[in-house]
Amino acid sequence: MSKPRLAIVGCGYWGHNLIRNFSELPEVEVKAVCDFDLTALARIKRRYPEVELKPNYLDIVSDSRIDGIVIATPVSTHYPLAHKALQAGKHVLVEKPLATSSRQALDLIELAAKRGKTLMVDHTFLYTAAVRRIKSLIESGELGDLLYFDATRISLGLIPSDTNVLWDLGPHDFSIVNYLCERDPASVSATGMKPRGCPFESIVYVSVQFADNLLAHLHLNCLAPVKVRRMLVGGSKRMIVYDDMETSEKVKVYDKGITVNHDPDQRERLLTGYRNGDVLSPNLDTGEALRLVARDFVDAMLEKRAPTSDGHTGYRVIRLLEMAQQSLAQNGRPIELRAAVIH
Repeated sequence: MSKPRLAIVGCGYWGHNLIRNFSELPEVEVKAVCDFDLTALARIKRRYPEVELKPNYLDIVSDSRIDGIVIATPVSTHYPLAHKALQAGKHVLVEKPLATSSRQALDLIELAAKRGKTLMVDHTFLYTAAVRRIKSLIESGELGDLLYFDATRISLGLIPSDTNVLWDLGPHDFSIVNYLCERDPASVSATGMKPRGCPFESIVYVSVQFADNLLAHLHLNCLAPVKVRRMLVGGSKRMIVYDDMETSEKVKVYDKGITVNHDPDQRERLLTGYRNGDVLSPNLDTGEALRLVARDFVDAMLEKRAPTSDGHTGYRVIRLLEMAQQSLAQNGRPIELRAAVIH
């Protein structure tokens, strides 16, 4: 393939970021931008005068000059827009989540394979230097056996008008946990609360149990008085605090832990040893993660390989979201993977 030509669909906040990052990559050309909002298109034209403006999505899909389509539109439109693009033989990058159901995600994966095209989901956190460093620490064995993930993602933000906080914020932490532990869940449970007058949950607590006793817990809240983006990663040797709100020390590795032994002579007694060592904060690359997302998409197209955040990654995130949603509907009853309903 010669220099790929892309179309960006959606000129909202994230769409602007995608246009900027792809436009600054010399390996690709942003050929067109699509949005039904003519005012938004006019703003794009002032900043990127060489880009073609397309208010009709079908004009993008039918344009033989376009090799790939980047979709940054409302969640409910992800599946139909991505499906049309793949059917037309385009490579596709979709903003998270990939679709609104596991069945839709599997359909897109199958269609992309049949057409021989790249299907990628923009799970941006997988490309951050912080998450990648945590991944390398886990793989090197420095943390020992993984024990738990404890994530808090809260703020006083906009309450989504078409979905709950689970589907709005949950994909971030689910994608990180999936990337770091690479395990299938045994069961998922979730409880939540709908504020007065709102049809959707704005506070949700999710617990994911894995077969080897690994536990992940997520606290999602868009009614909090402070903004917190923090994840604890517990290992048998070391522990990590990942704070995305920090500017210079996002990852801190604690050489702390405990050992617990049963006294065979006194069964009710536990012998506990505590280890308190150093705290290290590794140097991290300060480059923009979305630039790496853009580059991975382009490289995957050119090299005909799967990107880091491929369709299967998107599917696994949606599967967790569906299991949590089913548990929410049943007042927190744990939903086992083998019994989960695929929609």
